[in-house]
Amino acid sequence: MRTFVYVDGFNLYYGALKGTPWKWLDLPALFARVLQPHHDILKVKYYTARVSGTLADPSKPQRQDVYLRALQRYRTEVEVYFGHFLSHTVRAPLAQPAGNVRTATVIKTEEKGSDVNLAVHLLNDGWLDVYDCAVVVSNDSDIAEAMRLVRQQHGKRIGLVTPGNRGVSRQLLAHADFARRIRTGGLQQAQLPDPIPGTNIGKPSRW
Repeated sequence: MRTFVYVDGFNLYYGALKGTPWKWLDLPALFARVLQPHHDILKVKYYTARVSGTLADPSKPQRQDVYLRALQRYRTEVEVYFGHFLSHTVRAPLAQPAGNVRTATVIKTEEKGSDVNLAVHLLNDGWLDVYDCAVVVSNDSDIAEAMRLVRQQHGKRIGLVTPGNRGVSRQLLAHADFARRIRTGGLQQAQLPDPIPGTNIGKPSRW
C-alpha cells in the first residue's frame, strides 16, 4: 500500500522526544516499526520551524540544523517544510496575584504554519493520488477537517499516530481508519547511524 507519513515535528518532540536520549531519530525506520508490513512508505513529510538559541541553550539552532541535514542526507524519502515562530506581548493573569496586581505583560511565542502546511499537503497529495494511505503523526485537532475531507472526498485510508502517552484527540480519531502510538522502545530502535555514512555529520555531543 502506497503510504505517505505527515509528521508534526513539534508535536512529536514534545509528545515523545523531549527529555529522552532518542532525538537522533530515523523517521522512516520508526514508522516502518509502527506501521504494519503492507505499508510501503514512499515519503515522510516533516513539518517544523527554525528554533532560536537562548541564554541557557545557545546551541539549539546548530543541533537542529545538524539533525535535519543528517536526516535528509541519510533518508532521501524525507522532505522538510518550515513554518515560523511569532512572538508578541500579551496581558496574562498571574497565578498568584499580589495585592491589586493581578496581571502582567508577557512575551508569548507561538509556532505558526506547521499544522496548516501539513493539512494543505495532506489534501493536495490526496487529490494528486500519490498515496493510498496517509498517516498523520500529531495530536493537534486542527488537522481533523483535512483528515475528514481526504477520507470522504478522496476515498483514502487515514492512519493516526500519537506521540507518547497523551490522550488521543477525539476529533482526529473520529476520522482515522486506524490508530497507533509511538513507544519508547520504537524510538530506541530507530536511531540514525553516528556518524552518517559517507559524511562528517555526527550526533551533537549534548544530545
